[in-house]
Amino acid sequence: MTRLAVVIVNYRTPALAVEALASLATELDPARDRAVVVDNDSGDGSAEHLEREIENRGFQAWARVVRSPENGGFSAGNNVGMRAEPASFHLLLNSDAHVRPGAVAELLRAAEAHPEAGIVSPRLEWPDGTPQVSCFRDRSPISEVIEAAGTSVVTRLLGRWDVPLPVSDVPFEPPWTSFACVLLRRELVEAVGEMDDGYFMYFDDIDYCRRARAAGYAVLHWPAARVVHLRGGSSPVKTERAARRRPPPYYYEARARYFAKFYGRAGLVATNLLWGLGRTISGLRESVGHKQAHTCEGEERDIWLRWRDPLRPLALALDEGKEV
Repeated sequence: MTRLAVVIVNYRTPALAVEALASLATELDPARDRAVVVDNDSGDGSAEHLEREIENRGFQAWARVVRSPENGGFSAGNNVGMRAEPASFHLLLNSDAHVRPGAVAELLRAAEAHPEAGIVSPRLEWPDGTPQVSCFRDRSPISEVIEAAGTSVVTRLLGRWDVPLPVSDVPFEPPWTSFACVLLRRELVEAVGEMDDGYFMYFDDIDYCRRARAAGYAVLHWPAARVVHLRGGSSPVKTERAARRRPPPYYYEARARYFAKFYGRAGLVATNLLWGLGRTISGLRESVGHKQAHTCEGEERDIWLRWRDPLRPLALALDEGKEV
């Protein structure tokens, strides 16, 4: 069996996906490692561009393109890639990420030294080496108060539920970690199944980490492995949220799925009400200080998307022509 299979999901970002592949050229052993670029039905010539680049750069011995018949999202694309290339380990790598020298070997070394870890993540960083926050506490109904309030007093009072964890220079076990780059052990995937393709994008990483922990596997962060992540390169959502613009509906649909799946539909309703409490706090602060709104445009309404049927299969939403 293949030792390591890297899966890169592409949707209309072929130049980025090529650079992600190029970063692997000196990191993989062609005798036992492979890379699969899954084109999520881009429809813009991406697949053909990727195939040409693989041939022109001489990557054919270890890299290939797999064409998905539909754009089912991040989880679905990664599932296609993992099915296409069975391996002892799968490295899921965003198209807007590329590995630093030695990162792949470090991740494999960590996994071999820690068989209890089903998921191993590297340190994510900007091109200049500045680390990114990539490990987190579980999102919970109470954490939504913190996010919507956006107030230091509230964050301090509810600090044990604050989601972001500080950047660490030493290995540790966070509740969940970013899937911009992550190593998955084959035994974990066999135990808990594939990623939940009911998420189009976002909340799929925390979902999978929670399932891994429930099955008795650890999530291990290994900062000696370093990976550059160009946040926003493969999706506009983080940029839009940072600018307080309205994200696509699939972000809130994924949010609803996550909270309903792990806290029940009543928990989702409670989560939204607690978010409203936090928003009341930030709204009062903004009105007194004449500050710009802390939350995204239309968020008060959008958090209620699909609350009546939050676990509806994604395929139904696509069949109905919803823009995702």
